[in-house]
Amino acid sequence: MGRHNNSNAQSSMNSNQYHGTKTRFQDPDEEDGVESSNLEGSIEVVDRVTEDVTMGGDPDVSFVDCDDGDDKTSADYYFDSYSHFGIHEEMLKDVVRTQTYQNVIYKNKFLFQNKVVLDVGAGTGILSLFCAKAGAAHVYAVECSQMADMAKQIVETNGFSDVITVLKGKIEEIELPVEKVDIIISEWMGYFLLFENMLNTVLYARDKWLVNDGVVLPDKASLYLTAIEDAEYKDDKIEFWNNVYGFDMNCIKKQAMMEPLVDTVDPNQIVTNCHLLKTMDISKMTAGDASFTAPFKLVANRDDYIHALVAYFDVSFTKCHKLMGFSTGPKSRATHWKQTVLYLDDVLTICEGEAITGSMTVAPNKKNPRDVDIMIKYSLNGLRCVISKVQHYKMR
Repeated sequence: MGRHNNSNAQSSMNSNQYHGTKTRFQDPDEEDGVESSNLEGSIEVVDRVTEDVTMGGDPDVSFVDCDDGDDKTSADYYFDSYSHFGIHEEMLKDVVRTQTYQNVIYKNKFLFQNKVVLDVGAGTGILSLFCAKAGAAHVYAVECSQMADMAKQIVETNGFSDVITVLKGKIEEIELPVEKVDIIISEWMGYFLLFENMLNTVLYARDKWLVNDGVVLPDKASLYLTAIEDAEYKDDKIEFWNNVYGFDMNCIKKQAMMEPLVDTVDPNQIVTNCHLLKTMDISKMTAGDASFTAPFKLVANRDDYIHALVAYFDVSFTKCHKLMGFSTGPKSRATHWKQTVLYLDDVLTICEGEAITGSMTVAPNKKNPRDVDIMIKYSLNGLRCVISKVQHYKMR
């Protein structure tokens, strides 16, 4: 099935400029998917009624960079990207994301009442505002980008200056006015769950400031893999480079294949089961646990062709009165994370009941830890296709 660009995709395109990954866009007339079977019946998903989240701000406010020096690293550009309001607009308008956090906080006030909360990567301060409204004794909202200045104004405008303290700086460099906090809350998830590597920042904050019996929200994240048929789009965007006005530009095709594509996948494209690759317990894991090799087995549910593997993640808040969370899978309501598509060099012809077996290795890039290196080993020993291969990808 093909993909459709549309004129309403500007917000997503703006976000893509900051994140650095490639994206393709869902037709606005296509229906949202249904809840993921991985979460159905066990996790409360947000209401389907969209609630607009709006906020004001003075566009003429001048900002000061977190780093005073002129030399900027890739990490500094990461923080700069979150200074633009557009990326925050997209995240706030992601109802699945924002309203899930709102429901977690408002429906579990017993967790927050009279507690000290640390909001890691606070952005506009929306999670801090939710916590303050739920009865937190105090919230420390830490944000390194220039948006911290706006967050301070938003807190003041909404009358929460006595409850919320916005701190501008990197978690690894600031000092909190308190020795310990009771709760750490953060929306740290990136594309493919781990892109941007903000998880390590949350783990650093947990080890430094969280009390022994403290709560991390969310506390569980799971990464899944499936396989899809995607002939039309691969032909349009990948095979295109084989012949460009009569010239061979195959060298660009090789680069295009190595870069995972962030996009919304039609559930009808799914050819196999969905395999759980990795579950992370944010309250207990170490930073090194984000690098892993996980085996997978994808069994075909019909005769078809496979052009790509697709990764997505679920997030859970298990400390709530009732288990809550959301999925970014193809069968769930669309989020700004969409899914991550990894195209295969070869087209696999698979019959119902046959399986693609292999492993996925994930690790931060050595030069820029906010990028993610992915290696997939896969084999198919089927009636119509026998193949064994290794492919490398880099999210950047």
